Amino acid sequence: MSNRLAAEFIGTFWLVLGGCGSAVISAAFPNVGIGLLGVAFAFGLTVLTIAYSLGHISGAHLNPAVSFGLWAGGRLETSALIPYVIAQVLGGIVASGVLFLIASGTAGFSLSDGFASNGYGDYSPGHYGVNAAFICELVMTFMFLIVIMGATDERAPKGFAGIAIGLALTLIHLISIPVTNTSVNPARSTGPAIFVGGYALAQLWLFWVAPIAGAVIAGFFYKTFFGKKD
Repeated sequence: MSNRLAAEFIGTFWLVLGGCGSAVISAAFPNVGIGLLGVAFAFGLTVLTIAYSLGHISGAHLNPAVSFGLWAGGRLETSALIPYVIAQVLGGIVASGVLFLIASGTAGFSLSDGFASNGYGDYSPGHYGVNAAFICELVMTFMFLIVIMGATDERAPKGFAGIAIGLALTLIHLISIPVTNTSVNPARSTGPAIFVGGYALAQLWLFWVAPIAGAVIAGFFYKTFFGKKD
């Protein structure tokens, strides 16, 4: 279990540092910024690289919602659920700390710019309200879990799960960055929110409740309708 938790910590650290780092440091860099498309691919690439490097150790969940969804789908033992979540959240917090140390090394840096935190209402990139944000996070996480469970099903083609999962996360970001800045991952949301404080912490509840609800529904749905029948 210690090896699995270490893999979840490092994997989530990489996801938050790579994904949020691209948003904070590179998205709007003068003249050559990577924009929303680049940020979307950055998140997808972090998952893809960890899936193929550490997936054989812990399953590369990197996300409390994914762990809850796989638990609901019968893919994760109950005794591992909370330890996985704790390791993931710690990885996200440490990654946010490292990102803060790097990003604050230039003049003009300010946490008031958002630090890649998630939000709704006035703090949504497109000023989407709480209902739209909740539905978006729930549905996107639901579909993410369907892809994860299908791609890792023993009946699926072998060796391609990381690609499908990474591209799914990229697509999710392409759709939902304007709505919530895209979470679908409570650990990814918690790290930046701790540093931003204020509204980010006040709105953090949505980025725990909606992704976990979507993931759990997906886990039960996949197991019921697509699970292997004896």
